Amino acid sequence: MSKTNMLNVRACDNFKPLPDKSYRKFDGGGLYLEVMSSGAKYWRFKYSYLKTEKRISFGVYPEVSLAKARELRDAARLQVKEGKDPSVVKQESKRLATLNASNTFKALALEWYGNKLTGWATKTAKRQKKMLDDELFPSLANRPVTSITTAELLEVIRKIEARDALEVAKRSLQTCNQVFLYAAQTSRCETNPAANLKGVLKTRKVQHYKYLRDEDLPEFVEKLETNSADLEPTTLLAMKLLALTFVRTIELRGAKWSEFNFDKNEWRIPAERMKMKVEHIVPLSTQALEVIAKLKVINGHREHLFPNVKSPRKTMSENTILYALYRMGYHGRATGHGFRATASTILNEQGYNRDHIERQLAHGEGDAVRAAYNHAQYLPERRKMMQDWADYFMGARCRFTKIRVAQLPVTNPELKTA
Repeated sequence: MSKTNMLNVRACDNFKPLPDKSYRKFDGGGLYLEVMSSGAKYWRFKYSYLKTEKRISFGVYPEVSLAKARELRDAARLQVKEGKDPSVVKQESKRLATLNASNTFKALALEWYGNKLTGWATKTAKRQKKMLDDELFPSLANRPVTSITTAELLEVIRKIEARDALEVAKRSLQTCNQVFLYAAQTSRCETNPAANLKGVLKTRKVQHYKYLRDEDLPEFVEKLETNSADLEPTTLLAMKLLALTFVRTIELRGAKWSEFNFDKNEWRIPAERMKMKVEHIVPLSTQALEVIAKLKVINGHREHLFPNVKSPRKTMSENTILYALYRMGYHGRATGHGFRATASTILNEQGYNRDHIERQLAHGEGDAVRAAYNHAQYLPERRKMMQDWADYFMGARCRFTKIRVAQLPVTNPELKTA
């Protein structure tokens, strides 16, 4: 067995250059220090791979110490024993180091962002870019994705939470998770530090949208019909149509005349405007059609049913409905989104089929397996339900009759096999 560790630090320090020639001082096990005529001293490792003598450099002494050179020698000898070529391993390490240096969080995040752009609404894209620029890039931009740890990521998220921006923290972590998943899928990293932070975020007590109860409807409809708050005509009609259709306020504000089929008395909201990215059909009651007819007189020449007062090519402001409710005396008692809860609560209490209600609310199916098989639209039943709802809602002013509930068949959630 050949001797190893034959050199010592003092000897390495004292080796002097010779004019016009270099010489080698061996430490054993293939490791030697080559002293150049210039005075530079290089660590080399000589080994045999596939019956071929080869050499690799471990660096310059004393930047690479004697102890470190021995560590590198022992690692290289183990590689040879395992059938690997240390020179190839070193080249691959350099390649990966260069690749990792270019695969920074910012570079990968912007690549991921660019791939997602076509599927996002303009507002979503702007919000996502702002989050990257404001929340994540200041701390992570130049960090290679392979070197970012869970602890480092948690520190970034905790700083956002410290501002009490809990929703921003939640979205920022979701974005990090998506970026690291993309990096892994494109072979730029092997681990996802964001995945380890599931459940670590602070939570705030859920504040549900304020909504009108059944007993509130007579007074509300009275105020609506008499326009006691002196609302602008388009705003008043928007409020009525929102209550009659109980769509989301963003879906109402973006309504276009091209989305309505008056032969079928349907409003088809395209998938790109829906939260769940699925086209939504709204059967129109006679009362809803009356509201739309009035809107046609006012805004029929516009692209949208509810154009912005100051900039008609844009849609109604997102706060218009809310401020109208304030003027009607419902500050802190109701919101535009709350009409969905009002309709859902009353229809459920009156015994309507839950599937029909949920479909009309355009909610996603909670059961993933059931959702894969349940593509039913229930349009005939929903037409009847929406007309009944309109009769009930507008009739609340007088309360002469109770809503009449048809005995609709309950859908069996269990899959039937042939």
